[in-house]
Amino acid sequence: MNISFDEIIDGDHFEDLVAEFFRDLKSNPDNSISSVEVMQSGIGPDGGRDVLVEFEFSDDIKMFKRKWVVQCKFHDENISPGTIQTINIPGLIHSYNASGYLLICKMRPTTGTTQFFERLNQECKFKYHYECWNGNQFLNKLRLRTNLHSLFFPLYNNYIQTLKQ
Repeated sequence: MNISFDEIIDGDHFEDLVAEFFRDLKSNPDNSISSVEVMQSGIGPDGGRDVLVEFEFSDDIKMFKRKWVVQCKFHDENISPGTIQTINIPGLIHSYNASGYLLICKMRPTTGTTQFFERLNQECKFKYHYECWNGNQFLNKLRLRTNLHSLFFPLYNNYIQTLKQ
């Protein structure tokens, strides 16, 4: 049995999972992240922002903050540029004084979406960062966040616990 989005009920549950994923990052003692603040947009139109994540970390000389606007797409089809075309992503990043925009998909972005993000990364005069995680990438990250398994993936968690016995 593999970890699977089949245990995620809907888009709201997926958004909660994404928020908890980022909150859980500060529990890793091997990283330089000292704090993570996660703000969810709530119910209703979000204008392209489902979660706002602010990291505080150190390079042993100075503390830095970096903020990301995160959008979650729990669609059963691949994400095309048309799915996000109504959002002025650079304007959204600017309005939150963020460093970048992360799109997290249940499925995969289409080639058009990937090319759109590549263009934004190359041509953005403000040097914002534009990233996209497909479902498999996110599941691989979630596999390592064992604190989240019992909460969001109970069947997978029970299976793993059975193997450990």
